[in-house]
Amino acid sequence: MAEKEGAESISSNFPLEEEIKNEDSEPLQEEMASLSLSATATRRRATCDSGCGRPKSVCVCSFLPPSPLPTATTVVILQHPHELRYNRLATVPFLPRCLSQFQLLSGRRIRPGLSPLLDSLHSSPSSSSPVLLLFLSPNAVDLSEWAQRTPLEARANPVLVLVDGTWNQAREMVTGSLKFLSVFTTCVSLGCEVGIEGEKPCETDLVLKTEPHKGCMSTIEAVARALRILEPDGVGPLVEEMLLKVLRAMVGFQAPFMKPMNPRPRMNKKKGKRLGGDGISTV
Repeated sequence: MAEKEGAESISSNFPLEEEIKNEDSEPLQEEMASLSLSATATRRRATCDSGCGRPKSVCVCSFLPPSPLPTATTVVILQHPHELRYNRLATVPFLPRCLSQFQLLSGRRIRPGLSPLLDSLHSSPSSSSPVLLLFLSPNAVDLSEWAQRTPLEARANPVLVLVDGTWNQAREMVTGSLKFLSVFTTCVSLGCEVGIEGEKPCETDLVLKTEPHKGCMSTIEAVARALRILEPDGVGPLVEEMLLKVLRAMVGFQAPFMKPMNPRPRMNKKKGKRLGGDGISTV
């Protein structure tokens, strides 16, 4: 009995091997976790904190103007909530750095109460501030034609409204906004050929991703093309070139990671045969 009690006494004074392992492993695990976090932070690309918010290796701050340019046109953009969150090639974040008369709205439709400017023009339309909705629709008029037949005094301070999102999102956003906008806006377009495939990256220095239709373009390019037409006294071309310079810089940074892709041959689902580009069976 004495020997047994002595053994128990010894074992109680000295920790078991398993306990020693557990005590030693806890600080080791903490140290390994700390090293892992440190390695992850090192691998993560440094971000520009000067204004553009992009990784420093693709920073576009040097292509932005020192201060936003004053324009006679006020640009109002309704951005889909998913656009800035998921689209890493979004161009809208650079517009406030480029244009002094710029308003950004977030949502899926323009409704009363979302924009004080649009609310005031809805209740009291201005003879010198027409509101233009830039979007391709059957009733849209060509922006150049509209500008040519509208006297300068009747478009001295226009308001240009655009929606920012994917093609399907944009259509839904415009449809949801028409109940409010149709009362006091004119729908205009820059020209687009629906049914004809749009340009692809590597085909031009202004395309970040393949467009759904010929004539479709990024939001910053659409703003640039529109302001070239709307801005008076030769200011339009200068504003257009400044905005396109930013877009060209983005495309230039993206170009090394893009390569031309040949269309895949279509499959005949019924027979499982490959079809050539003209849709005729080659088997």
